[in-house]
Amino acid sequence: MKDTALSATHEALGAKMVPFAGYNMPVQYEGVNIEHETVRKAVGVFDVSHMGEFLIEGPNALSLIQKVSSNDASKLEIGNAQYSCLPNDDNGVVDDLIIYKLKEETYLLVVNASNIEKDWNWITSKNDIGAEMRNLSEDYSLLAIQGPKAVEAMQSVTSHDLSAIKFYNFIVGDFAGIENVIISATGYTGSGGFEIYCKNTEVKQVWDKVFEAGADFGIKPIGLAARDTLRLEMGYCLYGNDIDDTTSPIEAGLSWVCKFNKEFTNSEALKAEKERKPERKLVAFKLDERGIPRHGYIILDAEGQIIGEVTSGTMSPSLNIGIGMGYVSKSFATIDSKIFIQVRKKAIPATVVKPPFYKG
Repeated sequence: MKDTALSATHEALGAKMVPFAGYNMPVQYEGVNIEHETVRKAVGVFDVSHMGEFLIEGPNALSLIQKVSSNDASKLEIGNAQYSCLPNDDNGVVDDLIIYKLKEETYLLVVNASNIEKDWNWITSKNDIGAEMRNLSEDYSLLAIQGPKAVEAMQSVTSHDLSAIKFYNFIVGDFAGIENVIISATGYTGSGGFEIYCKNTEVKQVWDKVFEAGADFGIKPIGLAARDTLRLEMGYCLYGNDIDDTTSPIEAGLSWVCKFNKEFTNSEALKAEKERKPERKLVAFKLDERGIPRHGYIILDAEGQIIGEVTSGTMSPSLNIGIGMGYVSKSFATIDSKIFIQVRKKAIPATVVKPPFYKG
């Protein structure tokens, strides 16, 4: 089990620590609902240093990224970030990721913690064009400072105008007394804020100064459990739950990151699937009655026939109702379709809705 550079800090703060993706991670501090509300109303800080970072450089860097990723990275300018996925050869997804264009011919790929080795091996296997690759995952830390007060609370620790960083953009500059920090706005919570990429040797200083600056704004440390409820209220996919090696990006609703104006891994098959429409689709749903949907619960039609399975579910802290996502047969995938979630021995009625659940 690996520690992040801040594991001892979390333990000193009384965090409940759990194994996650091979790392010792804080799942909660005060409690999921309190931490969730902190991010929705004020500002909270996540240590997500378990995420992976790959540097792809050189004259063939873009060609490799275009080959392995579904989105069109040629559209990126320096300072832009892009959500994308790595399709496999079997209509599934190796991982979803964010691509940052740092400089001409220099890109940073940020991948999920549980997939670092798998992604590295996959991209390496496709790199027959000599792009330079470096795995920086062991050397870098990542903090996500999220919430409507994040910009105001953190403005004192940088000389840059944080309010000027648009969604899916970033800058490289000073932050908390450290130079050359990546400050990006690619949040996973739906409540604003930004992410800080720095070296492991620098992150404790950053953490301390962040909490010092945020003291008057109600800043709190936030665990992974609240990160999950926050992202689910936005209808954001979580790799391993809503997308995996067996789910296609088309049925997962990720057609918008599949740009068929270029060739990429399995692009012909995915294009054909988009044109004929997939047999099942990932949908968002709200329970019509009291109950909590969970990953793996069966989804039924009115006659009790199995039509799918829940991939993510929770009791929404913001809405106080059961919400979830799951794959269903395409005939039940339209908005306002009535479905039923098998919760223990009861089939609870639910309605298919358009995400996000939380509108802010």
